Amino acid sequence: MRRRHLLAGAASAVALGGAGVVATGAVPDVLGGSAAEPVEPTTLKTIDAPGSRDGEVTIPAERQVTFVDFFGTWCPPCAEQMPDLAAAHDRIGDEVLFVSVTTEDVGGAVSESDVAEWWREHDGDWLVAADVTAELAAKLDVGGYPTAVVLDAAGRVTWSDSGVHTADRIVEEIENALDR
Repeated sequence: MRRRHLLAGAASAVALGGAGVVATGAVPDVLGGSAAEPVEPTTLKTIDAPGSRDGEVTIPAERQVTFVDFFGTWCPPCAEQMPDLAAAHDRIGDEVLFVSVTTEDVGGAVSESDVAEWWREHDGDWLVAADVTAELAAKLDVGGYPTAVVLDAAGRVTWSDSGVHTADRIVEEIENALDR
């Protein structure tokens, strides 16, 4: 009798799990899918700085892998991260949208020229943007600085981690998203 109840319980769990996959459309990673939902796009103002332009950028990019580095001009580990970001950017090239984002009050307490000067001093040479409302940071659950985030071409987070990372690690995570 116990064995029959155990088998019935296991079968019910499998059926419910399968129904959950059908209902959500998400196949768990262990089954070759991704349970992550696409991130709702956010448009940010970009800053005129080396490698960047004055305008806007939408993150995640449509049908393109996106790499986002969250930084602050006040953050020593963020400055330490810059050479590895530059090396990763050089290795990846234009295959992905590569952007650094600050959540500082750009246009208020911090001027665009302050950010551009910091960018120049730390050899930034790719797109830089301001998330003054921290809307994108909230969507991507950024809790510390620096934070690196990779989103696949469908806009799903494939990697997110705070702290200083090597160029090799950044490139590896971007390539993982490109291979999906």
